Amino acid sequence: MKHIFIGLFTALSVSSAVLADDVQITAEIPFIEIEIGDETILIERIQDQDNHLEGDFTKTSRACPPFCIRPMEVSEGVITVGELEVLNFLETEVATKEGLLIDARIPSFYTKGTIPGSINIPFNILAPDDNKYIGAILAALGAADNGDDTWDFTNAKTLMLYCNGLWCGQSPRAIKNLISMGYPPEKLVYYRGGMQAWQSVGLTVFVPNQ
Repeated sequence: MKHIFIGLFTALSVSSAVLADDVQITAEIPFIEIEIGDETILIERIQDQDNHLEGDFTKTSRACPPFCIRPMEVSEGVITVGELEVLNFLETEVATKEGLLIDARIPSFYTKGTIPGSINIPFNILAPDDNKYIGAILAALGAADNGDDTWDFTNAKTLMLYCNGLWCGQSPRAIKNLISMGYPPEKLVYYRGGMQAWQSVGLTVFVPNQ
């Protein structure tokens, strides 16, 4: 659990790089730099136009179940977004400490590479039942304990959650668990494309502890 709570209060950063502008994020945005706490994170696209994905994210077919295609709407009231909205969320919500970008995958996935600025809260510890850590986690997310096994989410942070891709069930389970505990759906956002979509357009990946 130690790495989770360290992650809750630690901004991730990437090393600065010499930027070219042949492969921009949009026609108007070549890259973004975001101040998160005392760190500056840089997100750009890979400039090598011959670059290709390698490894698991090149696969087109996985056994279903469990790796089934997820619906666009993970739960009523939860907005589903794409890459540009993730970048905007980092700039407007994470940088101001009003929101958190959450990598809901288990640590063995997270340590291979994650979206810069995100923190790791695995989906399996966001379960409400038989979880001695859930109170501390909800409090860290800004919820207040009412003292009667209920929570006040008035000042809770807005959370954007993602996992491995549109075939991955980890972030949908985390979102549904949060809603079951009373977290307002309007304070939850689903990045359905996850790491597979993020890497497919060549966006910066942060590898923890490198």
